[in-house]
Amino acid sequence: MARLHEYQGKAILRQHGLSTPRGGPAASPDEAAQLSTSLNCPVVLKIQAWTTGRAAIGGVAFADTPAQAREHAARLLKMSVGAFPVTHIIVEEKLPLARELFVSLSIDDRARAPMILLSLTGGTGIEERAGQVARIPCSPTDGPDSAALARALNASDLTDTQRGQVAAAVKSVFNVARATEARSVEINPLAFTTDGRLVAADCRMTIDDYAIGAGRHPELGIEIARELDHPPTELERIAYRVEQEDHRGTFYFAQMNSAAAEGSKGLIGLHGAGGGGSMMSMDAITNEGFTIANFCDTSGNPSPAKVYRAARIILQQPGLIGYFGSGSGVANQEQYWSAYGLAKAFWELELSIPAVIRLGGNTEDRAADILHSACKGLPATVECYKKNDPPARIAARFAELVSASCNPQSKIQNPKSIWSPRSPRRPSFVGAPSSPSFAIKSGTVWINPEAWKTHAPAIISRSNGLLRDNNGRPALTCTADEFLAKDSDMIASEVECRRDGIEGDGGVFVVLDIPGLN
Repeated sequence: MARLHEYQGKAILRQHGLSTPRGGPAASPDEAAQLSTSLNCPVVLKIQAWTTGRAAIGGVAFADTPAQAREHAARLLKMSVGAFPVTHIIVEEKLPLARELFVSLSIDDRARAPMILLSLTGGTGIEERAGQVARIPCSPTDGPDSAALARALNASDLTDTQRGQVAAAVKSVFNVARATEARSVEINPLAFTTDGRLVAADCRMTIDDYAIGAGRHPELGIEIARELDHPPTELERIAYRVEQEDHRGTFYFAQMNSAAAEGSKGLIGLHGAGGGGSMMSMDAITNEGFTIANFCDTSGNPSPAKVYRAARIILQQPGLIGYFGSGSGVANQEQYWSAYGLAKAFWELELSIPAVIRLGGNTEDRAADILHSACKGLPATVECYKKNDPPARIAARFAELVSASCNPQSKIQNPKSIWSPRSPRRPSFVGAPSSPSFAIKSGTVWINPEAWKTHAPAIISRSNGLLRDNNGRPALTCTADEFLAKDSDMIASEVECRRDGIEGDGGVFVVLDIPGLN
């Protein structure tokens, strides 16, 4: 499910006839002061974060003047929720509330239909008052059951006018959910003001990620059709674009921490394969005392290009002291493809922090051989393990390698072994006018003309039948259009040529685009 901020949800509520307090979002103290000036009344300021209990963490403030609004906004916009900074607040008129109610719509998976929850006492602690909540079934097409809604309202002490207002609001909530394909819409509180108005004082909405992924509702401005506990980071946006452009296997990336927790051994990049195996590996590495910077899963037989891009994104995070790759030990995927992608990324970035990789499953022996030999000569130690090596064991080995990179006297991490993101290295022949090149999807294959003169047969033998010699120049054995889909073969060719010591950095190099990262 993709989440919306309060200010975004309230804008949608207004489009469907529900009243909300006057106000809007602010991304700076000046904007907050301007909103306060335009409202010309006492205001409430609330951080926009996907969490409950904002008041309890100091995320709500009240101001009587624009100067106070600016001061509070400056503090609120310096807050972080978890590991992620607050980027927006909402500034609204402070309303005198006479009574608070609660209304929500969610999808009842058992009934396979929407369900309205209505309570005549809203606000904090609604979870502890479940016995006071009425359940109102909904038709997916016709909305709330009129009889059930009437029974709930008639049993209340609301006036006839108020009952009519609440009934209209409940139907509007359904209309909002249906129009946006929301999985949930919650208004807490739905409040009566002292002058008799009914307003949505708060709002939480989640949208079906399949609807967003299918290209519906661009008007909502949702960037990533996945459930996150924070607005998407730049790296998460880049990773999501990679997943959308390459459907060979899956790629999920989410940032978790930007700094090691107090008492931790350090911040590490996690690269999993398979959801369950990845979670087990996370437990193993946290049990060794490390803080995980990110969650990443490349599975479902991913292409080497996808694994390469995943590794590049993980290693765009500063402050890492190691790279831990481990997932399912019995993955039904050809693990040597992942080994090619990792080997390419590690070589390009000249990996200088320890890496322990578990590639258990099909062709694991070949995968381990590729990764070990291709990473020889790197500044870092790279070790590869197989399905019979449990995550706890390789996590312990990882801890040993990290410890070995510390200053032996003080056990303080050597600054040289703390990762700093860097540009990928490129062989000198890449981009040269004399170098032959061939387009692949989202990239280019470059051939070193000097290496071709002396090692053409060796390069051809490692191209999976895609290259041939044409009067001393490389040529394709297929059409240019057919070659566009041969990125996996050519990444393998690049790594194999380098493993075999072909002069000129292997003679073949594949440049893979990563929009936003290159």
